[in-house]
Amino acid sequence: MDQGQYLCEHYRFAANQRLKVFNFFVVLTMFVEGGIFTAVEKNFHPLILALLGGLVIIVVTVFWLMDIRSRQLLKLAVPALKRLEQEYPEEARIFSNDAVRRGDVARYTFAFRILLVGQLLFGLSVATYGLHHWYIAP
Repeated sequence: MDQGQYLCEHYRFAANQRLKVFNFFVVLTMFVEGGIFTAVEKNFHPLILALLGGLVIIVVTVFWLMDIRSRQLLKLAVPALKRLEQEYPEEARIFSNDAVRRGDVARYTFAFRILLVGQLLFGLSVATYGLHHWYIAP
């Protein structure tokens, strides 16, 4: 395996892992939030809501850390891939062109962060609501 293949395989593996982790996050939060909505519908004890909200917070934190690590692994290969692609015509320099032309909004990282922040706020809201109704308004 030459250097180019090695770098491409590393990048492909890290990118696939990042998307798989994100997909798993979406599925896991759907189940937890299904539990939250069921608890609200069935009028469960407010402590259950607080615990489920706390679980959402933990899940978001863990997956956010995993996404940070995935991005770090992806970034390891980019400088070397940019050097390798200098042998190609300008229009074939994917990493170099992307670094110049991409915006801050149209990126996976931005989309992931919006979803993670939204889930974090939802988890905090549910936990706060549950604790409020358990402690203050029994």
